[in-house]
Formats: sequence, structure tokens, C-alpha cells
Amino acid sequence: MLLWVIAVVAVLFAWASWARAGRLARKLDALNQSYWELRYDFTRLRSQVARLDPAEAELEPPAEPAAGAPTVSFVPLSSIRKKE
Repeated sequence: MLLWVIAVVAVLFAWASWARAGRLARKLDALNQSYWELRYDFTRLRSQVARLDPAEAELEPPAEPAAGAPTVSFVPLSSIRKKE
């Protein structure tokens, strides 16, 4: 009888974990969607501002990375492949 109780509790716990994982996946998907919408809106608004005042866009220097910050560069996939 004790084994049946443990099995039922384990199944209930697994079901609750599965349901929570599904809720978290939906939240993550909504957050990801919001992020990309915000990036799209930011880019669209930035281009509108640049069209309204192109002289100020030319005066603004390009952003430079901070000292000591790593820069992202192109890495060919052939250099990453495993060495035998």
C-alpha cells in the first residue's frame, strides 16, 4: 500500500512540474516576443528621427566599445571544428 501512495505522489509531482514548465515556456515566449517588438520599434523610431534631423545624426560619433571590453568579430566555422 505504501508503494502505491509513493507512486501516486510521484505522478502528481511530475504532473505539477510538467504544468509549471509549460507555463514558464509560455512566459519565456511572450518575453522573447516583447523583446523583438521593442527592438523593431526602436529601430523604426531611430530611422524616423534620422530622417527628421539628418545633420544631428552625422554629428553624433559612432559608439566605441569600452576599454577592456571584448569585441565581437567573425570566427570561421572551420577554425572551431574539432582537432583529431
